[in-house]
Amino acid sequence: MTELHGILVVDKPPGLTSSEVVVDVRRRLRAASGGHTGTLDPLATGVLPICLGEATKLAGLLLSDDKAYEAELELGVQTDTQDAEGAVIARDPEGAARVTEPALLAALAALTGELEQLPPMFSAVKVGGKRLYEAARAGAEVERAARRVVVHELRLVSFEPPRARVAVVCSKGTFVRTLVHDLGQALGCGAYLTALRRTRSGVFHLDQAVPLNLVTAARAAAGLVRPADALGLPRIAIEPAQHRALLDGNPAAFSYLRDHTDLGPRFQMVTPEGDLLAIVVQGVDKVHFERVFRYALDPSAFRPGDKPRGRA
Repeated sequence: MTELHGILVVDKPPGLTSSEVVVDVRRRLRAASGGHTGTLDPLATGVLPICLGEATKLAGLLLSDDKAYEAELELGVQTDTQDAEGAVIARDPEGAARVTEPALLAALAALTGELEQLPPMFSAVKVGGKRLYEAARAGAEVERAARRVVVHELRLVSFEPPRARVAVVCSKGTFVRTLVHDLGQALGCGAYLTALRRTRSGVFHLDQAVPLNLVTAARAAAGLVRPADALGLPRIAIEPAQHRALLDGNPAAFSYLRDHTDLGPRFQMVTPEGDLLAIVVQGVDKVHFERVFRYALDPSAFRPGDKPRGRA
């Protein structure tokens, strides 16, 4: 089987961790390597981009992309995990019944913009080298620092007390269940996340997503996003005659790129067909290869002992 190099957008089902989805996709495609671009809790569903083959080199770069969600919540209930997977620790149905739509809209507006968010104890965030959920499962509370996140949009979609549905657009590292928890605190009655669906992760949207149970080699190849199309960077085509210099990491061969001021300080090199060759940082007097992708290099660029990668 030809190795795939690109990003497959999977519609994650509930009940699985993101890592378990990656393992399942790799098994279905017999892929040698794979990784996701941002964790979804087991409760959550929706857009989970899986980087395959040499596109795994992009996984860390795509983590910083904004995300969009649809979240369902219930007022008047709190759980120890801030979502439906946890144990109920408080109920206030009377307080929830007093929440009006104007009050809910005002509380949502107050949680929009730059925020200091405290990571929940039941999370994979590391403190002192250990995951917070490990301490939480042992019944311990760990002191942790708040993290700055940005909530670009927090919009009410529907309100049927005590339940509401909201649309969220936020920066990386934002815990939507913590947003819901903080909303409940602001309203004075508590709240917890009952369902979460990610509708977008960076440039990847739900209408691109393949349900996990329908992932096959043919469908993956047909729906694979090429690595160059996953990056919002300017691009310049590099001819095969220059591939050896790229493979050797020889920046002098690309000094002429300083004349291409339209490329900016960071850009991508591609083949004439649009396959990604390298991500490049352009300095004052030379270029630096941030990532080099071997799968699309011309075979003649390789010397004996080199290991070219298969094409997608």
